[in-house]
Amino acid sequence: MRRTIINWGSMLFLLLGLMTGCGQEDGWVEMFDGASLNGWKAAESPESFQVVDGTIVAGGPRGHLYYVGKDGAATFKNFEFTAEVKTTPGSNSGIYFHTAFQEEGWPARGYECQVLNSNRPVPDGEYVEHKMTGSLYAIRNVWKPIVPDNEWFRYHILVQGKTVQIRINDLLVVDYTESESPPRLDEMQERLISSGTFALQGHDPDSSVSYRNLRVRRLPDDSPSLGVPQPDLELERHLIELSGRNFPLIDLHGHLKGDLTLDQVLERARLYGFTYGLAVNCGLFMTYPDEGALREFLMEYQRNPLTYLAMQAEGREWTEIFSEKIREEFDYVFSDSMTWTNDDGKRMRLWIPEETEVGDPEKFMQMFVDRTVGILENEPIDIYVNPTYLPDSIASQYDELWTEERMDRVIQALVENEIALEINDRRRIPSPAFLKRAKAAGVKFTFGTNNGGADDLGHLAYCLEMTEELGLESSDIWMPEVR
Repeated sequence: MRRTIINWGSMLFLLLGLMTGCGQEDGWVEMFDGASLNGWKAAESPESFQVVDGTIVAGGPRGHLYYVGKDGAATFKNFEFTAEVKTTPGSNSGIYFHTAFQEEGWPARGYECQVLNSNRPVPDGEYVEHKMTGSLYAIRNVWKPIVPDNEWFRYHILVQGKTVQIRINDLLVVDYTESESPPRLDEMQERLISSGTFALQGHDPDSSVSYRNLRVRRLPDDSPSLGVPQPDLELERHLIELSGRNFPLIDLHGHLKGDLTLDQVLERARLYGFTYGLAVNCGLFMTYPDEGALREFLMEYQRNPLTYLAMQAEGREWTEIFSEKIREEFDYVFSDSMTWTNDDGKRMRLWIPEETEVGDPEKFMQMFVDRTVGILENEPIDIYVNPTYLPDSIASQYDELWTEERMDRVIQALVENEIALEINDRRRIPSPAFLKRAKAAGVKFTFGTNNGGADDLGHLAYCLEMTEELGLESSDIWMPEVR
């Protein structure tokens, strides 16, 4: 009889443990019982956290809900954390780890994993948050929304040693390993700690984000890091500084060419905190020379949530070859002025010397600028790429041939037609002089590589250099609309 009582008592203890967030199965701890906030402690605005239909809903004035566990002092070093999350349009929230309870304000310790799938419309010039769901906030950001509002998605955070991995719906989006002396912004110095608890963020009264099935599993304290830090500390400092400023680190002009694979692109994206746009060459004599070939590609192409898909429109015939309907299948369209027909009727591709007739450089430049302005005024493109490129035979005369008058004609056409200007990393164009005039005129910019394979997919060195020289802010950067 006594044995029976003990067994029932053990079962009752286990059941109570599950209900209060302390039950374990294969090491997993249920952090939320689905009915109450037992094991949690709200700060600043307790009313911003409610239990509704078996979920924790974060919505209302700014506040944070800290996980304190059964003993009120929960702390974790290495761990796995999972939760299911659902956002309403325009809602912002976050999941903090390695943090500690504080009565008010944004948590001063730990890291935030961002929850944001869309932004509310704001007046021009006001702050727009570009760090989207899956971001290790201000450290390694995801710049493209990868899950929709109003749908449950799975958030997985793994911390082991100095490595933080974030997965959204099992897709690895962040794989960051901190250095021993990580470069940080001054206001982030207090965040470098090795353990702490979790917190859910109530961001603002217009946000409503739901959480359910929150679970955590401890890993051994001596678990080794899973990766290695970014080796260039100066580059790392710059990337973190820009990430903290909400500055989109996006390469919208990449190609899966040569030996470069999608897996390599995604690995590089995680290394630097970039988001990539991958372009396909469409036009006469190009990879996809007609609508039928392009349609076949689109039917077979497996879109990746972490990358954009771009149409690179080649040659001036492209608007007659491809319909508006198929163009809308892409996230954005860009073109350049590297293929055009001169006044003598010769079709030239400027990067191929055998096809290019320059003759008198001044006369060539007059035609070149005329053709460029014509492209910007008449072709339905979002970005002008490889801008100001000159054939090899006159490239050494770039500064003399690109006069202020010629620059301004192109810049005016960009402004009037609301077309963004690419800062091209591979070719280091346009020149700083051109870019400064474009910025003064109100042109929006993008970053692009136009790589030919894996070897020349850099880290946007020229783009980052120009960002500093021109004093670019996030409001100066053009970003694709989510389709």
